[in-house]
Amino acid sequence: MGAYVESVNTGRIREVPWGSLRRSAIDKRPVEGAVAVTPYGLAGDEIADLRHHGGLDQAVYAYAAEDLEAWASELGRELRHGQFGENLTTRGVDVTGSRIGERWRVGTTLLEVCSVRTPCRVFAGFLDEQRWARRFTERGVPGAYLRVVEPGDLSAGDAIDVVDVPAHDVTVGMVFRALTTERTLLPRLLEAPAVAAEAREKAERYVAAEA
Repeated sequence: MGAYVESVNTGRIREVPWGSLRRSAIDKRPVEGAVAVTPYGLAGDEIADLRHHGGLDQAVYAYAAEDLEAWASELGRELRHGQFGENLTTRGVDVTGSRIGERWRVGTTLLEVCSVRTPCRVFAGFLDEQRWARRFTERGVPGAYLRVVEPGDLSAGDAIDVVDVPAHDVTVGMVFRALTTERTLLPRLLEAPAVAAEAREKAERYVAAEA
């Protein structure tokens, strides 16, 4: 079987003991059946921190099942689908190697890779692992944020059909490194027209400062 969605996951806002807001919807759980997808995300999926999460450039978060399994092996614990706060747990697609602007047809939706997830206190608190933010950063498999080009429905088991791949080589992995550990890569992000606005602004500020 080719690339497909292994699980679709959504979460509701709950009170939590970590993070500044003490409220989060990072605890995503698998849902059955078709789920409607709007430009702002999946039906039934809530966002507590609208300042740092959500919006058109963070509508859907995808994480590879293969990477989740690698983490489970390293951490010595079970990691269920949705454990990393992902909306789509994928199988058979190289999420880290996907290019910014790459488009995926999933169900009746059309999604576009546009940004990456960077670790925060909420993620660290939820996973409850020592030095989690640093370890996640060092591993460099952040998962991808997708914008919704065409709303529709998707469900677990749907194929992921990569229908367009840009000619540039700005990948999810490169964007993550540029935003976290290798700031000299920031100018490269400007080669990807579809890169998320926040990442583009950081790249433009870096280039201006170096001029």
